[in-house]
Amino acid sequence: MTEDRFGAGEIRRRVLAAWSDSPTRFREDANAEEELVLGGYRDRLVVELAQNAADAAARAGVSGRLLLRLTEPVEGAPVLVAANTGAPLDADGVQALCTLRASAKREGGTVGRFGVGFAAVLAVTDEPAVLSRTGGVRFSAGDTHELIRETGVEGLADELQRRDGKVPVLRLPFEAEGEPPEGYDTAVLLPLTGPDAAARVRQQLAEVSDVLLLALPGLDQIVIELPGENPRVLDEVDRRWHILRREGEIPAPLLADRPVEEQANTSWSLTWALPSGEGELPQPAVLNAPTPSDESLPWPAVLIATVPMDVTRRHVVLGPVTDLLVQHAAEAYAELLTEVVAEGGEAWPLIVTGLPSGPVDGALREAVLALLPEKPLLRAAEDSQKLLRPTEALALAGPVGADRAVVNVFAAWLVGLVHAPRPSWPVLETLGVRRMWLSDAVEALPALPDPARWRGAYVALAGLTIDETIREALAFLPVPLADGSVARGARGLLLASPETDVDAGAPISVPEALAVLGAKVVHPEAVHPLLERLGVTVAGPRALVELPVVRTAIREIGDEPGGFGELERSPDELRDAVLALVAVAVAAGELEPGQLPWLGELELSDEDGEPTEASALAIEGSPAAEWFDPEDVGILPEWWAERWGESTLKAVGVLSGPGAFLASEVSLEPDLLGLDEEEGTPAAELDGWEDYAAWVQAGNPEMLPGGMISELVAVRDLDLVRSEALPDVVAAIAVDPLLRPALIRPVRVVSGGRGFDISSYTAWWLRAELSDGEVLAAPDADPALQALLTPAPEWLAGLDPVAARAVGVVASVDDLDAQGLHDVLDRLADPEVELTAAMLLPLLERIAELAGSPAVEDLERPQDVRGLAPEALNGTVVVPVSEAVIVDSPMYLQRHDLGVQVPVAPEQAAALAELLGASVASELAGGEIERDGGAEQPVSEAVRALLPEAPASWYEYESLVVDGVEVDWWVSGTELHAATVHGLARALAWSARRWELRDVLATVIAEPDLGPDALIDQIFG
Repeated sequence: MTEDRFGAGEIRRRVLAAWSDSPTRFREDANAEEELVLGGYRDRLVVELAQNAADAAARAGVSGRLLLRLTEPVEGAPVLVAANTGAPLDADGVQALCTLRASAKREGGTVGRFGVGFAAVLAVTDEPAVLSRTGGVRFSAGDTHELIRETGVEGLADELQRRDGKVPVLRLPFEAEGEPPEGYDTAVLLPLTGPDAAARVRQQLAEVSDVLLLALPGLDQIVIELPGENPRVLDEVDRRWHILRREGEIPAPLLADRPVEEQANTSWSLTWALPSGEGELPQPAVLNAPTPSDESLPWPAVLIATVPMDVTRRHVVLGPVTDLLVQHAAEAYAELLTEVVAEGGEAWPLIVTGLPSGPVDGALREAVLALLPEKPLLRAAEDSQKLLRPTEALALAGPVGADRAVVNVFAAWLVGLVHAPRPSWPVLETLGVRRMWLSDAVEALPALPDPARWRGAYVALAGLTIDETIREALAFLPVPLADGSVARGARGLLLASPETDVDAGAPISVPEALAVLGAKVVHPEAVHPLLERLGVTVAGPRALVELPVVRTAIREIGDEPGGFGELERSPDELRDAVLALVAVAVAAGELEPGQLPWLGELELSDEDGEPTEASALAIEGSPAAEWFDPEDVGILPEWWAERWGESTLKAVGVLSGPGAFLASEVSLEPDLLGLDEEEGTPAAELDGWEDYAAWVQAGNPEMLPGGMISELVAVRDLDLVRSEALPDVVAAIAVDPLLRPALIRPVRVVSGGRGFDISSYTAWWLRAELSDGEVLAAPDADPALQALLTPAPEWLAGLDPVAARAVGVVASVDDLDAQGLHDVLDRLADPEVELTAAMLLPLLERIAELAGSPAVEDLERPQDVRGLAPEALNGTVVVPVSEAVIVDSPMYLQRHDLGVQVPVAPEQAAALAELLGASVASELAGGEIERDGGAEQPVSEAVRALLPEAPASWYEYESLVVDGVEVDWWVSGTELHAATVHGLARALAWSARRWELRDVLATVIAEPDLGPDALIDQIFG
């Protein structure tokens, strides 16, 4: 028999007696226990077991350890064992287990207050037992039901029936035997009953975390053992959490509205626990009082506080005590944040913003946020060791405030600036941190001349996405200049590209030159790609020369010192600056003579020291010094070349040989407003330009006004060359790599959306000067050309054929162009010129080709024309145009009755007739055939094998007469007429467009057996 150490029998007797005397008491106890199991304690089993373990350890003053072991099923049911160290079970404890809301734990320092927490075990079992080294008790729904039945009390029997046999389990204790596991003082044994009890226990065990140890300071360790798994040990929470604990006394007046037993406990305590290391926040995040409640508290730290709770210990009871705890919790949290920041952490991730999830959460937020603005929580961007109060902090508004590198740019100059990562924006707004827009921050930057420091700032700012908003915000960013000053904003500033670093041998550097000219140039040590994106102009060597300040300097060089704006630079300084930039562009291969004609306005000095424009000077000792008229072109002393080099001087227009002129998009329109000289276009530089433009328009009548030359290469100052030096100049142009294209290459004129290739200005000018525009015959020209044209001067014989042709010297009939056609036609009509047919025929072919050119549309028609002499073999004759006929088919060569014959290919006949004003044979001849005696004959198979396209038949005549004139052959439509073998061969060849086969056909017609040989010959052409 089990020893009744704790008076369990007496308790059973008293309770049964009370139930027997008043079945209503039984009903109240049953309802109260059921309410706890189904309501407030339905899922608090592990928490309540841990709470009891903590209280036992606290009462005994020992280290609290709790073992939660789920065993394999025993006799059909698994058992949850909860063993703990600390004070063992005693009579008061048993009494407390059996009595609702009459806990034995009245002394301070314990967690349980009402003595109802043990009821949580009934959610998973109806046979709980408590075994201690001092003895044990058990509870049993079945045994309790049997004892009630044995009383025989009718009222109790009725209640059992109404409750379907369900009884309060924890009112009647029974003696139990057994020992707790080794190393523990007490064990609760819970045989699990119900369909899902084991699953719910496993779930609660899985949710056990550090927070339970934090909430129950009396517990130092929790060990969880599950079947088939390694034990899970929770201990040393201080290593994983930043913990701040506070405690104090509750003023008695604040407890006036609390239950009597609570009024006896006047102390309060709270704990804030912040994860550090491996600590993890529980989910969902709730207030622990001190064990988990249903009060949502979505904070980045766990709050455990002894706030008043309702009977279910799930909800806070609002009132003065709760208000006091909330205020102390807020002060402690502010202190916690201060500690975290002091230890190197960040405060903003720990500050709660947004809408509160409940009254406690809302009150706590309000109290904390009232304290934080005056706490040193934010790190200064300039010095991370310096902590700022939110009330004295400043943040850049928008995404730029989240860029630490950008913030660091402004940190030294904006007091109180802090880094504001994107997630911190709501926090900073809640704390009242001042915001500053990027544009305002930029304007607040001091304009200090520190290039290296500013470049570091540009490196940081370059990380921003430079859209239009950011570009405008950075509009007044300080930029150090090469002259030591600082500009506000990058727009309009200049940045020399790396190509300007070329060694040009100039006396002064590019930055020095630009400074003299007044260009706002970024300091070399501050250069960064960001400046380009903000509007700085990056200029290469050529672009530097084309800066407006260079043109301005050239115009102002003649002024007195101090006349150049506010720079007060002397003409010599300005001149050196311009030449230095030109020298760099030349050395970089970006500037050639004549490309910028306006550079010729740069004032240098001649041999007498007189100021003279560069374009009016020739380098001393150069060919140009001998070629040009000294009245127009002065001599540049040698020391200029020694100082700057001939290449630099030629680039500004000084002559050493023929002068180059290069321009783009040159208009052929007359300069009615006088703008060309100002803009440096050809009318201001090239002699006779307007005459050339008119000549181009006249020679191309289909060209619309307003033609544009896309790229013009010309030779300037030809009108200033001494006449006796012109041959040397032309020879020099012909071999100069830059100037030769100006002579031999046509210029491309675009007009009305069409392109025209026109003879160059230089070729036009030289033709007009050398031969008054007349075409000349080369010494070795074709005999026909020698007979018709003026011989070229002997010195032109030294030019290569291409260059000679460009200046109007022709060597063959193919060299003739539309410009020389007038001369040839005039001389052809001169009867004094002796010309054979062999000489005439190539000329007629070339004239016919040129006749189709638009350039000859307005050519004046000749009065006389030369054709083949009717009687003289290989002879020619000059006759009035009305007596000549354009022969456009070989069959008309038989018709001397039509006029003096001028033979030409059929496709060119119309154009030549239009050019000469002559008639065409095919239009004059009626082609009336006298058919008497004509007999239709088949075309032989031998002929058809050679000429498959030949007709099937032809008409044979003894004498063929057309328009009263006897002929050998004639083609009329598709009909072939012939009187001779050779006539038939010609008719067949002409009708089939195979004129080259006429002689072969004549042979095959005469001797058909030769047909196969003729076919074989055709294989080889």
